[in-house]
Amino acid sequence: MSSDSRSLVFDGQGLIPAVIQDWFDGTVLMVGYMNQDALMKTLATKSVHFWSRSRRKLWEKGETSGHLLRVKDLFVDCDGDTILVKAEPVGPTCHTGERACFFSRMSDEGRADVNKTQDAGGGILERLYQTILARKAAPQPDSYVSKLLQGNVDRILKKVAEEAGEVIIAAKNQKRDEIIYETADLFFHTLLVLGYHDVTLSEVYRELGARFGKSGIRPVPEGDTRG
Repeated sequence: MSSDSRSLVFDGQGLIPAVIQDWFDGTVLMVGYMNQDALMKTLATKSVHFWSRSRRKLWEKGETSGHLLRVKDLFVDCDGDTILVKAEPVGPTCHTGERACFFSRMSDEGRADVNKTQDAGGGILERLYQTILARKAAPQPDSYVSKLLQGNVDRILKKVAEEAGEVIIAAKNQKRDEIIYETADLFFHTLLVLGYHDVTLSEVYRELGARFGKSGIRPVPEGDTRG
């Protein structure tokens, strides 16, 4: 994003809302306000800065807690009056200690539920993973997931191998609908493997993030004559 912010639309107080999104899985972490100085500081340092409306001062997110938001990318909406910041959070973002600030579901009466939920985070893979963990913690007799998780891990691994084979066959046959269907099955059963071993999606996302932008070709050690 260019440091020229003339196209942005600041409000009457010189502020623009900034939505902070987790770079790894798309979770909306928080919403804050930036003025011109906060935006320029964010761009220059690659660490999210806001303008505090209550304290009337510029501040860096995590400056006291250490829970910084490392900038990965910035976007502007179609009207130029809202900023989207994709960031890598260092620790929990919310001052309550929660990962994100959106942990209360709104009731049908338009009120915030007192019970905390993590359902606002991530996407469909995260929802499926949470369901798998729920079935693992409280098995249900008619649940396919519960039956697989209660059995030997080899049963799950066999399903992963079978579904991977189905993806290969669908791809070889160039059948688009079957590729989609079988890939969904492969994703689901891979999530079962993660749940069985208590490996979180966040751990996988971090591994992918560490590889992002890097060559997938490993250098051959000197003297190695293989390949």
